[in-house]
Amino acid sequence: MQPYVLVLYYSKYGSTKEMAHLIADGVESAGTQVKIRTVPNIAAVVTEAAPSIPDEGDIYCTLDDLANCSGLALGSPTRFGNMASEMKYFLDQTTSLWLNGALHGKPACVFTASGSMHGGQESTLLTMLPPLFHHGMMIMGLSNAVPALSNTKSGGTPYGASHVSGPRHDLSLSQDEKILCASQGQRLGELVKKLN
Repeated sequence: MQPYVLVLYYSKYGSTKEMAHLIADGVESAGTQVKIRTVPNIAAVVTEAAPSIPDEGDIYCTLDDLANCSGLALGSPTRFGNMASEMKYFLDQTTSLWLNGALHGKPACVFTASGSMHGGQESTLLTMLPPLFHHGMMIMGLSNAVPALSNTKSGGTPYGASHVSGPRHDLSLSQDEKILCASQGQRLGELVKKLN
C-alpha cells in the first residue's frame, strides 16, 4: 500500500471542510497521496441508524483509514475552546489502535475554525493534541518561515492552521489562511515522504 496522509475533519458550516481540502492540496503538492475523511454527526437521541456512507460529501473515516495512514491532519471547529463532540467521539473509539500502537511514530498536525477571533482557536488546537500524544504520534505545527503566519489579520497560529468564519459563519478564508492551510499540508506531506 502506498503511504498516504489522512486528512480527517468534522465541519458544521463548511469552513473546516474547506480547510481540509486546502491542506489535502498541500499534501499532494509534496508528492504524497492523501485520503480525505469526515466523521458523522452525533444525535442526543437516536431514532434510526444513519447510513455508513453519507448521501453527499466526503465519506466517513474508519479505524482502518486511521491505522493505515502514514500521517494525519486532524481538523475540528471550535466548541467553547474545545474540539467538537463529533471528533471527540470518533477519537474515543480508537482504543484498539492505542493498544496495538498503530499510530506510533507517525507525524500529525491539527487545524480549526471559529466564529470569532477570540473564539478559542489555540485552546481547541491544544485539546486536539493529547489524544495524538497518547497514540505516540509526532506533532508538527506551522513554522514562522511561512510569512503568512506573521502577516495574518485573522486565523493562523504556530499550533496549526485556523480560520475566523464570523458570527454567522459566512466569512471566506483569507488569502493568508489559505496559504497557511496549504503550507501545513505541504510540510506534513514532505515529512511523510522523508519518514517513508
